[in-house]
Amino acid sequence: MEQTLDISYLNLFLGYLLLAVPVIIFYHFKTGLIRDSLIAVGRMTLQLFVVGLYLELLFEYNNAWINALWWIIMVLIAAFTIVRRAYLSLRFFLIPLIISLIISLALIDAYFLGIIIRLDEFFDARYFIPISGILLGNCLKTNILGLNTFYQKLNQEKIRYRYYLANGASRSEALRPFMREALKTAFNPLIASITVIGLISLPGMMTGQILGGSSPEVAIKYQIMLMLTIFVATLLSVVITITLANRFVFDGFGNMKKQVLKKNLMG
Repeated sequence: MEQTLDISYLNLFLGYLLLAVPVIIFYHFKTGLIRDSLIAVGRMTLQLFVVGLYLELLFEYNNAWINALWWIIMVLIAAFTIVRRAYLSLRFFLIPLIISLIISLALIDAYFLGIIIRLDEFFDARYFIPISGILLGNCLKTNILGLNTFYQKLNQEKIRYRYYLANGASRSEALRPFMREALKTAFNPLIASITVIGLISLPGMMTGQILGGSSPEVAIKYQIMLMLTIFVATLLSVVITITLANRFVFDGFGNMKKQVLKKNLMG
């Protein structure tokens, strides 16, 4: 099959002209989003080119220690981002998030790359880094939704939580309804996207492989396994994070500490 057609820098510049559409719409409705949108696109461009240069070196040297170090850096960045975007306290959630991401990502990477694909070199940069990045990106989204829902609901419905405790429920039993709601909120979008894959959209990795010259059959197999691993890795990360964090966010009387949530979420 033919190689992917390149995009010249001139044509890439022409692609940026598409931004005129959101700029005009945002300006018309006075959303105040023009500046944030342009900054986001600028950051995206700079970050992708910098990462692209780094990945070229990463793939060229393909050193297991360097690849593992980059994996750890990705985990740390993801953990910080989740805490910040979920409006939670770093003090209570950073360590549980780092631990949960490392556990879930390491388990799924080992299963996918070591058992399913059976790589000769487990830390092969062309597989290890992109697969881990895709899993982490999805863990980031589901953790933000799950953590935000769990602790926001718990903060808003203190009376309900205390009612369960007053009627003899253990703390884990009293928290179970909140966990159920958090998991539903976090995973309904993912389940919906899995349901319509192939009918409404072709996922990014599958499209990229086809454009890169892989046969549709190979691309489909990879995409199926990727969606399965995303589902399991994200679920593990959310459950482990909440389970670990709950050891620190409650006082001796079973009440959630005031410092857990940031002020803009407390409202």
